[in-house]
Parts: sequence; structure tokens; C-alpha cells
Amino acid sequence: MVPLKRTRPAFATTSYQFLLYNDDMARHVIIQPYLSRDELETRYRKARDAVEKSHWQLLWLLAQGKSTRQVAEVTGYCLNWIHILVRRYNQQGPAAIIDQRHRNPGAAPVLSVEQQAQLMQALDAPAPDGGLWTGRQVAQWIQTHTGRKVHPQRGWEYLKRLNYSQRVLRPRHAKADPAAQEAFKKTSQSS
Repeated sequence: MVPLKRTRPAFATTSYQFLLYNDDMARHVIIQPYLSRDELETRYRKARDAVEKSHWQLLWLLAQGKSTRQVAEVTGYCLNWIHILVRRYNQQGPAAIIDQRHRNPGAAPVLSVEQQAQLMQALDAPAPDGGLWTGRQVAQWIQTHTGRKVHPQRGWEYLKRLNYSQRVLRPRHAKADPAAQEAFKKTSQSS
């Protein structure tokens, strides 16, 4: 049997190199010259959307030669977001600066319009347990009709979205005297 040779000592030390940036080492980034400094300022001043306005301001300040740290102090954005925005601008041009959240339609609703109409019909009938409809019961109904697992909060949201409000009469006291109540109503209305 041949013993195995170790190519490295058991406790070999490895050296690592770290790049440290401190406040004295301001980083300058380069932005592509899609627009001149004056055009950047004009877009900054004329922007109506607050997010878009701050994005244009960020680029305008960088075009003036400000460091990313100085721009971060003025705009309130973190250094990472400044680099992301500059990279997006350099790759896609001025169209990348608009607030892209406005174009996001969001997720598709859990229930289609037809399924919401079916749910409204189901809400007109008594709940499965005979009581009032709850978010948990609506979520269960959605799960059986769509096959998607739904959290009880989503059922409550659909109750609110469909303006569902089941009126429940206030219970009467067992010892109430109907004649005395009618007499009270007549005397209280005349005064």
C-alpha cells in the first residue's frame, strides 16, 4: 500500500485581497454622452414624476463631475442604486431613466370576472357552515374553484372587493315586552 502524498500542508494560509473604499476615496463613474449636460439639466427641471426627476438630477450631477458619494449625499440614494442606474442609462440610454413601476401592471387577479360573479352568487347563499361568510371560507371556495392554494387573507380581500357585507339583525332580549317597546316608540316620537 502506497501512502498518499499531501500536496499542501494541512493548515495552509491563503492570502486574500480586499478593496476598501472609505470617505476619502470618492469614486467617479462615467456616463455615456447620450445627452449633453444642459440637456440632462433640462430633463431634470422639466420632469413631472418625482422619481424620474431625481434620476435625471443624479445623472446631471454626475455629468458635472461630482463623485458618487457626493451625489448620494445630495439625492439620498445609496451608492449601489446610483451604480445600477448609471449602468442602466449607459446600456439603454435616456429611455431607461423613466420610473418603470408605472409600466408594471401587477399580477393577474386570482379570480376572473366570471369567477367573481360566481362568487357573488355563492355569497348570496348561506356559508358552508350555515353561519356568515368569512375570509377563510371564501379562500376555500376560491381554492376549490381555481385549484390554486389561497391564503385566508385573499378571501377577506375578495369579500371587501365585492363590497360584501351581510347584515345581521341585533338579537332581541329574551324577556323583552313587545307592548312596552311599542308604547315607548310612540311616546318618544311625539316629543
